[in-house]
Amino acid sequence: MSLYLKYRPTTLQEVKGNKDVLTVLETMLSDLSTCPHSFLLHGPTGCGKTTIGRIIAQRVGAQGLDFREVDSADFRGIDTIREIRRNSMFMPLEGSKRVWLIDESHKLTNEAQNALLKILEDTPPHVYFVLCTTDPQKLLRTIQSRCTIFQLYPLTEQQMYTLLRGIVHAEREQLDKTVYDQIFVSSRGLPRTAIQILEQVLKVPVEERLVAAQKMELIQTQSIELCRALIQQGSWREVREILKGLKNEEPEDVRRHVLGYCQSVLLNGENDTAGRVMEEFLEPTYNTGFPGIVYACYAIVKS
Repeated sequence: MSLYLKYRPTTLQEVKGNKDVLTVLETMLSDLSTCPHSFLLHGPTGCGKTTIGRIIAQRVGAQGLDFREVDSADFRGIDTIREIRRNSMFMPLEGSKRVWLIDESHKLTNEAQNALLKILEDTPPHVYFVLCTTDPQKLLRTIQSRCTIFQLYPLTEQQMYTLLRGIVHAEREQLDKTVYDQIFVSSRGLPRTAIQILEQVLKVPVEERLVAAQKMELIQTQSIELCRALIQQGSWREVREILKGLKNEEPEDVRRHVLGYCQSVLLNGENDTAGRVMEEFLEPTYNTGFPGIVYACYAIVKS
């Protein structure tokens, strides 16, 4: 079993970071008579949205088949929502409540969102919904208004250190502080990414662990090189070589690095090229993957 699954929190008390959100959730879930039936959790990939959604399901009383997790990246159409609406009329089979966790909910089609809106407006007493998304602005405003919204943030350096040190101790391992620091930098404060990096680090000899953690930072460095090449209107040959070094990385991570870099450039002064780069990278790459990154870069270079 991977470390991420092995040490995945099962209670709100085990979750690191986002203390204000957890405090409010704990208060809400302590009294189900006043607890909202629709939650919207948003934040960057790997910040704990799905984990917290599962904890909410457990706290309200959903067990076994009464908890359903739907990935809108694969099931995004109106038929999926119609099935949910139909099944929500039935009473729970194993627990006291039924919960649907809709991951990547912003990928639901417009028809599907409108169908979902209807059940959010008139949710049966035994039903709860948890919507998770990295892109909440793509959800209908009317859906947002019917949910209790929580924004999740990456961990601070101290929070990350506490999380990773607990896992390392449980695994009867030891890490130098420099390795902890590097994992925090390489993961950008995202717990899932940090634990995945930690797992790779613990598989190599002690003397190689810092290098293993630094490898992930190299990905960010390559993303910055890509940004600079695009903004400085480098040749397609130059951009192409940088892209080859990124082709095995998560496309959404690359896209967000580019947007973040261009944002910094624009905030420091007017830059038409940075604006054009951002325009090409605004759309998520869930459907297009790395080819979408390549095409966006090609369109910029050839414009």
